[in-house]
Amino acid sequence: SALVFEIVATFLFLVTILGVTHPFMPKGFAGLAIGLTLAAIHIVGINITGTSVNPARSIGPAIVGMVSNPRAVAQLWLFIVAPLIGAGLAGLLYREGALLDQKQ
Repeated sequence: SALVFEIVATFLFLVTILGVTHPFMPKGFAGLAIGLTLAAIHIVGINITGTSVNPARSIGPAIVGMVSNPRAVAQLWLFIVAPLIGAGLAGLLYREGALLDQKQ
């Protein structure tokens, strides 16, 4: 469940970022949309995985907590691989035009 959540959450986050920063989108609301999406992802995912969606956010605490909790480093692969898969899928679908309204 952690792998699936991190992939889906990263995918949704990147789709939001790519969508609101597209040249056809209205200016001025990108920060709000991105911030609210990240907040919603954290609210939903905090009980599932602690919510990473960003490998750097997981690597730091795992290294710092390595002495007191060696399992943290053993689980680190999940928080590196899952965001890469989710972001890759979002980027691929965005580049192929599957996420945009082609009528604009």
